[in-house]
Amino acid sequence: MIVRERPSGLRLFLLLRGSILQRIRLMLLVNTLLALAVTLVHGHLFTLKVTLTPVPFTLIGLPLAIFLGFRNTAAYDRYWEARKLWGEITLRLRTLSRQCQSLLALPALQSPRSDDVRVRMVHRGIAFAHALRLQLRGQSDAPLLQHWLGTKEWAQLQRQRAALPDALLLVMGRDLGAELRAGRIEPCLAAAVDATLSALTAAAAACERIKNTPVPFSYTLLLHRTAYLYCFLLPFGLVDTVGFMTPFVVAIVAYTFFGLDAVGDELEEPFGLESNDLPLDTLCRGIEISLLASLGETELPAPLAPVDFQLT
Repeated sequence: MIVRERPSGLRLFLLLRGSILQRIRLMLLVNTLLALAVTLVHGHLFTLKVTLTPVPFTLIGLPLAIFLGFRNTAAYDRYWEARKLWGEITLRLRTLSRQCQSLLALPALQSPRSDDVRVRMVHRGIAFAHALRLQLRGQSDAPLLQHWLGTKEWAQLQRQRAALPDALLLVMGRDLGAELRAGRIEPCLAAAVDATLSALTAAAAACERIKNTPVPFSYTLLLHRTAYLYCFLLPFGLVDTVGFMTPFVVAIVAYTFFGLDAVGDELEEPFGLESNDLPLDTLCRGIEISLLASLGETELPAPLAPVDFQLT
């Protein structure tokens, strides 16, 4: 995610970092060079004069812009839902930490702290956030997860067939059941903690739904083809009326259509590593800080700072 001040004045046109221009620059350059060539030969293809009026481009351009807008709205809905889900995960993990420390009838945190079920639950919550992030991005980071789970528990989880986020919630549920049977938490209070675990399960499943259900490919392909055909044929429809300004007009129109198309592609997959995707690393670091602070830790990791105006 790009984090920077809103540009103004001349910087608005010179800014590259965070602009979609970096992604579409090659296609935009090809389109502009084609428009320049069409302008130089005044629409002639060898001995054949390609005659196109602006009328068909007007008829096609308006619905194309509307459909691109609809697609970008659908893509942004996916992006915003994903962000709300990660906000829900942050909320539920903080709630889980509070519930474990306030509802379990246990003395002060034990030493070593790794033997305390409350600390284990909080550490598993941090591991859950990282495991879900890695699953959604198709990555792996065994040392990081092992740090929060411990060598023994990490080895046990590796032998399970379930996805790691699901396995972690299952282990936390078993620990909750053990505390309930041992009489260290009241049944009605255990139900509240279990509801928090269920909410985490629902949020993770919703993230997986977004990840595994892209916008229908045929719809995306139709818009891609139409936008490309429109922009590459546009010089032939403008050269007779616009003249030497054809490359400039074509470049502006192509930048708009190619840019909208590319922005939709980025927002459609909010869990990736593109410039405009969700900063899952930053969100997980925020969860780490919150949960460790709830345990009374004083040596907290620093929040992640933008690198070249980008949070990952």
